Amino acid sequence: MRIPSPRARRTVGLGLAALLAPAVIAGCGSAEDLHRATTSMEGARTTAAAAPLREGTAATGTSASPSAAVPSPRTAPPSGGPAPRPATATASAAPTAAATPTATPTPTAGASTPPKQNQIIRTTAGGGRTVALTFDDGPGPATRPILDLLAQYHAHATFCQVGDEVRRDPGAVRRILAEGHRLCDHTVDHPQPLHALSHDRQVHEIADAEDTIVRAGGPGTRVAWFRAPGGDFTAENEQIAADHGMASLGWSVDPRDWARPGTPAIVAGVEHHLRPGGVVLLHDGGGDRSQTVAALRELLPWLTAQGYTFAFPAEH
Repeated sequence: MRIPSPRARRTVGLGLAALLAPAVIAGCGSAEDLHRATTSMEGARTTAAAAPLREGTAATGTSASPSAAVPSPRTAPPSGGPAPRPATATASAAPTAAATPTATPTPTAGASTPPKQNQIIRTTAGGGRTVALTFDDGPGPATRPILDLLAQYHAHATFCQVGDEVRRDPGAVRRILAEGHRLCDHTVDHPQPLHALSHDRQVHEIADAEDTIVRAGGPGTRVAWFRAPGGDFTAENEQIAADHGMASLGWSVDPRDWARPGTPAIVAGVEHHLRPGGVVLLHDGGGDRSQTVAALRELLPWLTAQGYTFAFPAEH
């Protein structure tokens, strides 16, 4: 047999390649195309593995990705823009920072910010080891016995008075002032809840009570504080009081004497919760206050023995 020369073998090989080329191209692309695609995909995996990821973000397609290496008309990015993220990466990608919900709530459309309330007084004017005794809902039958006890211990107090009760007993107001005590506005007829009334009605409750107290006390009478029934303070009624020169007076100790829990419970409520500079809420009107009078008979010597002095609430 004759062995073909090298040149002949090359010629035959080229001829066979020419015959097989159309079939290869029609089936899966040329060897060069396959090599180029394979190389590109391996490069993309290598690049993605080597590139550091920022916490909370996903790996995105770059020029090393298959879609960037061989862009199709549907996925080609705009000129100068980033390459689109491959569809296969989306399913396993972590949420992007842009997709994380913001922690700041969006205000409701039309919502308004409520007005800021004034400071409610809950301490004595001077602080230190002092106490402010305050009595609500009078004057009433218990007012004079309470005044007698206060005089015995040289103690001063603040009386938060109801306008309708003042009209029934204006003489009690004059005695309160004559013995060095002070006055507080507790509305005309103690409505609860005060905030549910119209603005004009709240003005009436606060302003008319002050006028009634001042008329009963006589020339020079000053009402320094306003206390909302049940502690129902709002920005609205605090502002009304401020417009009439009164500070809003709260409390820091409430032994719930108004509920008549018994004299021992009232005494214990004050002794356990009072701190220096505190304001104690008690009652001289609004019902039977014999338990309050009995509790005060025990509390006044106890307060003195504890080194407390009697003061008035702060005014600002």
